[in-house]
Amino acid sequence: MGQPVSRDFPGAEQFELPPGQRLQRGWPVTHYGPVPKFKPDRWEFRVFGATADGEKHCWNHEEFTALPFESVVADLHCVTKFSMPGAEWGGVLARTVLELAPPAPQVTHVMVWAEYGFSSNLRLADFASERTVFATHQGGELLTAEHGFPLRLVVPHLYAWKGPKWVRGVEYMTADRRGFWEERGYHNIGDPWREQRYSYQEEPGDGPEI
Repeated sequence: MGQPVSRDFPGAEQFELPPGQRLQRGWPVTHYGPVPKFKPDRWEFRVFGATADGEKHCWNHEEFTALPFESVVADLHCVTKFSMPGAEWGGVLARTVLELAPPAPQVTHVMVWAEYGFSSNLRLADFASERTVFATHQGGELLTAEHGFPLRLVVPHLYAWKGPKWVRGVEYMTADRRGFWEERGYHNIGDPWREQRYSYQEEPGDGPEI
């Protein structure tokens, strides 16, 4: 478990944090439920739903890790109010997945699916950001199981719950619907700079049409 960083910590003053956040030394482990056991022979990453060709696209673990590797330096902002600045994430850009398995023109959102049926919804524009990455590494090292190995999504401009650990696939959607935490009272968009933490803060247009 990491420790909060004092404002007296060297270099702390150079980081601009979203409202309500604090600097963190180290990387706390936060998740809901147990850590899944990785079984490489059964692991598969799927893209399905409203794909441009109407087909499901799949990669096994060896195939997915052979996709182009990119590095992204970005902060991680947790809704529990800690921020981990300047982390180096390595993996496969979401844009690469979009290029290999294009969505249909009418797609507006995606649902990112993870182990145990966990899910998180994103606007397509957020998912397609040049800094959104399916991370396999952090700080040049493979992710640990507790931090999401073999694959976690990192969406730097949104709260970290929007980037699930233990990702298994992406569903392309032509209309928005709430994911796991969004159904349980968290904000549908999750912009830390606007402090969009909870669903009661939502404005018209922030959530799915009822």
